[in-house]
Amino acid sequence: MIHNRFDAVLFDLDGTLLDTAPDFTTAINRVLEEQGLEPQSESRVRSAVTHGSAGLITSSFGLASDHPDFEPLRQRLLHHYRQCLTQYTHTFAGMDTVLGELAARQIPWGIVTNKPLQYTTPILAQLSFPSPPATVICPEHVIRTKPDPESIVLACRELHVAPERVIYVGDHLRDIEAGRNAGTATAAVTWGYLGEDEDPHTWGADHIIHNSHELITLLF
Repeated sequence: MIHNRFDAVLFDLDGTLLDTAPDFTTAINRVLEEQGLEPQSESRVRSAVTHGSAGLITSSFGLASDHPDFEPLRQRLLHHYRQCLTQYTHTFAGMDTVLGELAARQIPWGIVTNKPLQYTTPILAQLSFPSPPATVICPEHVIRTKPDPESIVLACRELHVAPERVIYVGDHLRDIEAGRNAGTATAAVTWGYLGEDEDPHTWGADHIIHNSHELITLLF
């Protein structure tokens, strides 16, 4: 009989399961073009996209959130992003293999993300996975988003699995804090959208994962 280390696996979305930075790059560069400004490199977008649309506007235009131009520019960004949600978005290298192994072992997996439902749902519908997520938790499903543990606790409840039998995999400090506070094991991946001053080794994660092979070894 196969004994699995975990009864379920939960993933953050952007920067952990999916590489969405290429489409965010397209969207922000369309906004910059509208403003008569030079495009940004994808590498610069990757360091800002973990902070969402607000982070991209701040990084690209140097504006605080209370600036009168901030919200109109953010809405333009989201408008363009809706037009290219999955043009170049894809699972990170080896993650399809991880999901395939979970399916083969009949281990449910899910997504807990701070990405709004209006973007998450069509992205997941347009992409193909070896098995579908058994639960998808977005900000609209909870009162408090990550780093609060509410969303992870809800996902565990929907999967009918105790948090201590679950591992949450993410690429940001808020992911590790949320998982730890929910009572799950935690794994910080290093392939995500890290800012220059961010070091996963300082987050207090149970595991640091550098590639999908290490994740497979950890899970199985």
